[in-house]
Amino acid sequence: MDFDGTMGDTRDIIVKTMQQTICELKLEARTDDECAAMIGLPLKETFTKLLPISDEMGERCAETYGRLFSRNNRPGAVKLFPHVLETVNRLYEKGTLLTIASSRSRTTLLAFLEDMDLKDKIPYVVSADDIEHAKPAPDMVVKTLKDCSLQPKETLVVGDTTFDIEMAHRAGVKGVGVTYGNGTLADMETVKADYVISDFSQLMDIVEPST
Repeated sequence: MDFDGTMGDTRDIIVKTMQQTICELKLEARTDDECAAMIGLPLKETFTKLLPISDEMGERCAETYGRLFSRNNRPGAVKLFPHVLETVNRLYEKGTLLTIASSRSRTTLLAFLEDMDLKDKIPYVVSADDIEHAKPAPDMVVKTLKDCSLQPKETLVVGDTTFDIEMAHRAGVKGVGVTYGNGTLADMETVKADYVISDFSQLMDIVEPST
């Protein structure tokens, strides 16, 4: 599963921090929607794709963003989307192995899982710090399959952006696109998501379809 826009409603804090970063470094203004469209990419690439800047400036943006995000990320600033906690609990109780593949740093990701009482239920995490090539490259999924001894046919990737679904397909895994995060139904249709859901609880119908 992805985290941002799939499990956690992080859009506001991410966009706010991106705008603060752009302002502090006196870069060209971008709209909130333009900033939000970059969610899911690694930090440096988030800014180099959004703005006409050098790799060096991209690194400065990433460093500045990290500092500002730590300040903005106060307790309660990020909440889970509706039915995420309940669905994760149900899947965990049924013995489903739950993992996360996220472009955010391992430190902030683990902190979120701890604060949201999810750490024990999601024992395996791949972050941007753990792989060479970020989404939509298949590295995160490939690493998960290898480390958890999983087969592609028994695995699903759940995410809210085209990057997530493309990553899944490049790894030979089916992708579940969610439409309540940063992606739209049209986005999911464009990348041919195998399943599309509008509420996280609908994941149960895919994992355990009724007969």
